[in-house]
Amino acid sequence: MTEPEHKPPKVNLQSQDALEEKSKSSETDHEKAQPGKSLIREYAEALVIAIILALTIRVFFVQAFKIPSGSMIPTLLIGDHILVSKLAYGFQLPKDCEFQISFPPVTCYSSTMLAEFDTPQRGDVIVFRYPEDENKDFIKRVIGTPGDTISIQNKKVIVNGEALEDSAFTQRIDPGMIDGRINPRDNFGPITIPPDSYFVMGDNRDQSLDSRFWGFVKMDKIKGRAFLVYWSWNGQGNWTNWVRWDRIGKFIH
Repeated sequence: MTEPEHKPPKVNLQSQDALEEKSKSSETDHEKAQPGKSLIREYAEALVIAIILALTIRVFFVQAFKIPSGSMIPTLLIGDHILVSKLAYGFQLPKDCEFQISFPPVTCYSSTMLAEFDTPQRGDVIVFRYPEDENKDFIKRVIGTPGDTISIQNKKVIVNGEALEDSAFTQRIDPGMIDGRINPRDNFGPITIPPDSYFVMGDNRDQSLDSRFWGFVKMDKIKGRAFLVYWSWNGQGNWTNWVRWDRIGKFIH
């Protein structure tokens, strides 16, 4: 006796494909229904990451500055844009910080050296917090280090009893001499630099507000060492000379 043959139930492939297409279409329609949400979120996340990276680089590694005055002529000119190494002397952790509505949103008035690599040397061009207004940054050249004795005699800088040979990077444009009892510009000292402090001067000797007038720079106020001019904008005269192309990429010595 032959048993009846059992046939498997027929599957409507066309109907199944239609369901899959409908499901995909529903998912696509859902994604299209909220295009703004995912796009805004992506841009916001990218912006937050970019800001965090920029602040990290600025605080711990390299910071850009613009030269607004002529106190460092001829080394640096008004309109030079420079880079300053925050790691030149060690890894610094900012302290004495205040929050404010600006960019960057935090201003720090000093720093703690977590790992020291080096110390400022005579001749280094450094950026530091101006002692008389720490919201401002100044740039000058290190002339004296801790323990040095500094004096100025008729515009000539004397370090530890010897004349400092600085003609290669300085200028003196006023031939007149000022008595040290009236003004310390041309005659000053002698003074001995205390520990953890530095005596700094502008390369434009006759037109620089520096340690002759307001004293020493403390180590924890130094932001870093200037090392490169990455852009230089003149903005005067013929428009073809507005950019000082010959200064771009110039190392600061």
